[in-house]
Amino acid sequence: MNSSQFMIRPAVAACLAILVSLNAAHGQPAKEYEPSFGQPGKDVMWVPTPQSLVDKMLDVAKVTQDDFVIDLGSGDGRTVITAAKRGAKALGIEYEPELVELSKRNAAKEGVSGKATFVKADIFESDFSQATVITMFLLEELNLQLRPKILNLKPGTRIVSNTFDMGDWKPDEIAHAEGVCQTAFYCTANFWIVPAKVQGTWKLPQGDLVLKQQYQMLSGTLKIGNSSVAIGNGRMRGDRIEFSVNGTAYTGKVTGDTIDGNLQAKRVSK
Repeated sequence: MNSSQFMIRPAVAACLAILVSLNAAHGQPAKEYEPSFGQPGKDVMWVPTPQSLVDKMLDVAKVTQDDFVIDLGSGDGRTVITAAKRGAKALGIEYEPELVELSKRNAAKEGVSGKATFVKADIFESDFSQATVITMFLLEELNLQLRPKILNLKPGTRIVSNTFDMGDWKPDEIAHAEGVCQTAFYCTANFWIVPAKVQGTWKLPQGDLVLKQQYQMLSGTLKIGNSSVAIGNGRMRGDRIEFSVNGTAYTGKVTGDTIDGNLQAKRVSK
C-alpha cells in the first residue's frame, strides 16, 4: 500500500540525519513502523480485518494443520498468523514492503515464523495454485479480476473473502463475525468452493447426462430410455456432484473425465 511521496530538500535531509544521530546517541531507537487506518496502497487502502472476522473466515473454511493458506494482500499479517496458530502452513502476499516486514516481526512475536511466511509481490502476478485455502480482503472489482484465475484452481480449493463478493458467482455460504466486531462494517465472510468443470455430455449406465454449468450450479437432462428428464437440485461442491431425477438423488466424485462411484443413488425423502 503506497504511501504519499514527497521531496525533501538537502538541507532538511541533513537536519533529519542529525536528529536521528542525536536520538541514537541518547538511546532513543527509531519508532517501529505502524500502518495507519485507510492509508493508500497499490490497489486498495489499508483497513485491518477485525480479529473476530479473521477467526470466522478460517472457521468457515475449516482450516486445519493440513492446509496451505494463502492470503492475498496480507497487510499486517494477522490472517496468516492466525492460520499458522491453527497449525496450517500460511503465506501472505503483500505489495508494500513495510507491511511485509511488519508482518514478519508480528509472526516472530507470536512464535509462528516457522509456519507463517510473507513475500513482497503483486497478487495479480503471483502463483497461488498450491493453496488449499485462499483468503482476501479486496474490492469486488479486484475479486472479479482474480476470478478467472481462481476458477482454474484445483476443484475443492476454498475461498474466503472479507465482505466483497465475486459478482454473479454467488457464495456457497455467508457467515458473520460473532461477538463485538471492531468496525461498523467489514464483518461478513463470503465463502466459495472452486467447482470442478463438468459441462458437457456424460455417458452413464442410466443414459446420457447432459449438463449445463453456471459456476457451482448445474442444470440439464438425463436420458432414461427414450425420454429425457430434467435434473433438479444440481450443483457442485468442489469435486462432488449432486443432482436429483424423479425423486432420486445422485451423487459422485468428479475426477477428470470420469465420475467415480457410478453416481450412487439414494431415495429423497419429501
